[in-house]
Formats: sequence, structure tokens, C-alpha cells
Amino acid sequence: MRKLFLCSVYLLGALFLSNSFAQRPIINQNDNTSSLAPMLKNVMPGVVNIRARGELSLADLQMLKNKKKSQNFNFPYPPKYEDLGSGVIVDAEHGYVITNAHLIKDAQAITVTLSDGRSTQAKIVGSDAASDIGILQINAKRLTALKFGDSDQLKVGDFVCAIGSPFGLSETVTSGVVSSLERTNLGIESFENFIQTDAPINPGNSGGALVNMRGELVGINTAIITASAVGGSIGIGLAIPSNMAKSVMQQIIEYGQVKRGMLGVIVQKITPALAETMHLSTTDGGLVSTVLPNTPAAAAGIVSKDVIVKINDKAVHTATQVQNTVSLSRAGSEIKIQVLRNSRLLDLKTTVGDPEKIQKAMQDTPKQLLHGLMIRDFNQLVNGEQIKGVEILSVEDNSAAYSSGLRAGDVIVATDNKPVSSIDQLREIAKTHTSQLLLEVKRGANASIFVALEE
Repeated sequence: MRKLFLCSVYLLGALFLSNSFAQRPIINQNDNTSSLAPMLKNVMPGVVNIRARGELSLADLQMLKNKKKSQNFNFPYPPKYEDLGSGVIVDAEHGYVITNAHLIKDAQAITVTLSDGRSTQAKIVGSDAASDIGILQINAKRLTALKFGDSDQLKVGDFVCAIGSPFGLSETVTSGVVSSLERTNLGIESFENFIQTDAPINPGNSGGALVNMRGELVGINTAIITASAVGGSIGIGLAIPSNMAKSVMQQIIEYGQVKRGMLGVIVQKITPALAETMHLSTTDGGLVSTVLPNTPAAAAGIVSKDVIVKINDKAVHTATQVQNTVSLSRAGSEIKIQVLRNSRLLDLKTTVGDPEKIQKAMQDTPKQLLHGLMIRDFNQLVNGEQIKGVEILSVEDNSAAYSSGLRAGDVIVATDNKPVSSIDQLREIAKTHTSQLLLEVKRGANASIFVALEE
């Protein structure tokens, strides 16, 4: 197979199993019995089996040859593959099925088998590799669609069920709890905000449903963390939140593709040390380290050291969440941003930008003289003298600053014979000097030099 099952992440070291894999009796809200059956009876018809077939790419073929070289493996020609997975009917009227993009990538024929045994061919509406969401369309009657739930309302400890076709066994249900939320930086997808669950997920569950106890779709099963090449469940399954999947699906259906927006900020995680140093009351949110010029963020009035705490009235907990939320906003749409600045909350608005247009505008904009410098405010006692200025932390090799002689460790204390005591002051002066700027620089313990910074 080209891609046999869910994307697997291999862990080093010992992994211990727990009793979390056992099925748990769950009280159904409707009839007060210890059974999932009433809820599942309505949900199961909305989960389908997917069989994708096509020809192997040269890259996939070479990978398989490398794995099979010691086994004298004979490949058919043309080399073909078959992937098995799952999908979820989300629109019965139009026959839309949501699944994983990796399952249907490059497929030449896709067969969808319904819970009642009917099989039908599906066409690919579109897919988004960055989020691993793909949309199929089937032409069939008497379809049952699952209702989207609000994945933002999930809490650690909520009971969930994973439904799909592990190892080709259709209509398989496993149960567990939400183990964690907003899992990121796993290197599985470009845009990650995974729900982690201990509901057993296995190869073939890819693209299947993660549902809450009301039978609402809260996630699309997409990956497992496993300790073996076989890829069996060890109780760490990952699902794409339904809100993210729904947003991607809507763009694919309406536009044929996902056109991600851009805000124009670089944000970072707020560590406890940063929160203490910057006198922040929380580590929630995304700390703005850089605002790119001529971007929606700059137009909105966002500045460095702002903490983004809400986007479109939804709380932001991590820097990754800022990236994911903005990227899923269509370019040209209005976005509301709440920032924390100097212990005050500010509500800002802007229009999400088109990354291609913003990047082109930035390329067409002449570089400022300070381009390539990483700097910070400097106010220290040096050899009995209080030195105020702007310290250079690093200099890019191909920048005008490096060519002019500036180096890491230099402290800029004056420009054009005027004292400089902060980055903001230096940048304001640099704006009025597009080709040349005279700097007075403290270098080392006692030396002072002049540098003509020019493009």
C-alpha cells in the first residue's frame, strides 16, 4: 500500500498500557440505561467505508522497494495501491462525505460502502493537505448525515466514541474519553490542533467519526501515536476538531480550495518566565513578537508585545491557535481581535489579507536600512557609565547593516548626532533616512566608533 493507514508517530522509550482502554458503561441521557446503543443506532448509518485505488507514484514505489529489497518482492506494472479508511456523511441532500486528504490523495477510483451494504463510486470535490481534510460526493438516496457538534465545547474527561473501519472491519465502535485538547507541534500536519483520545483508534479508522454522547460529530479521526510498525492502538489517538474540519469543508465546497488568510504577525508561546518578566497575569494567548509592515495586523494597530487573547470572540490559549484561526479565515473577511496591552484589553478589527498579495507587496517594498538586525533596548552601567541605546543581538550576513560594519554586541547610542535610547526612537529616525544613516556605536568596554549605514 502507498499509505496503509493512519499517519503513525513512533515514540522512543517504554510506553505503559493502562486500564483506559476498557469499555466504560455510560449513562444515556434519554433512557437512563448503561448502553451506547440508542445513540449509536442513529449515528452508525452516517459513517462509511472508503476504498481508494490508484497507481503508485515514483516516490512511493521507491520507498516500497527499499522496504522490500531483502524479500525479493515483485511489483505489478503499472504499480497500483489500495487504501482502506473511513468517512462521515455530513450532507445527506448533496451527498457530501468528509474524510482525510491523505486517504484520497492521487486516487483514481474511490468506492464508498454505506452501512446498509450499498456501494457507490465517489468523486473528489477537493482536499486540503495542510489540515488533512478531503471532501467526497456520492450520488445515493436515503443517506443519513451526522450533525456537527461544537468542538470548542469539549473538555478533558468528556466521553467520546470513535467509529470507523479499523483493519477493514466496518462499523466498529470504540469508546473512551477526551485525554487532551489543542495538541500541537507533533509534526503530523501543517495546521495542528488535535483532540487526543484514549478511545482505541487503529489503521482504517482514518477519516472516521469521533462523536460525543449526543451523537454529534466533534472530530475526524486522523492519526495515532504507536510504538510499533504495525500501528496498533496504545491509547493515544488524534482527531481533527469538528470546527476546523467544518471550516475547511465549507471553503472546499464553495471555492474548490482553501484560501488561507494572513494577519502579518509573528507570535510566540508565553512561558511562565516571560509572563513574570513582562508582568502578565496569565500564560494564555499569543505573544506578538513582530508585526510585519503593510499587513492587516499593522493596519489594525497591533504592536510588538501585545498579547492576542481573543479572535472573533473566541478565547485564544496558544500561539498555534492564533495561526490556525487566522489561516482558516478566508482572505478578505473581517476579523475581530482582542489584545492585552499594558494590562488593558483593546478590541481591534481588520480584514484578513491574501498571503500571496502581502508577500508580493513586501517584496516590492524597498528594504529599510535596519533590515537584518535583531535588536533590543539597552540601559546598563558599563565601567561606571550609564549607557542607554539599542543593542544589536545579531546581524544577517547579506544585509546592508553587515556590509556597513555593524556587528552583534554593538550598542547604537546616537543617530545623526542625536541620542537614541529605544528601538522605537531608532526606527522613527530610520524611516526618514531611506539611503544613508550615520550611527554612533559603542563597541567593547571603551571604544566608540561611527558607522555610515547605507543601502
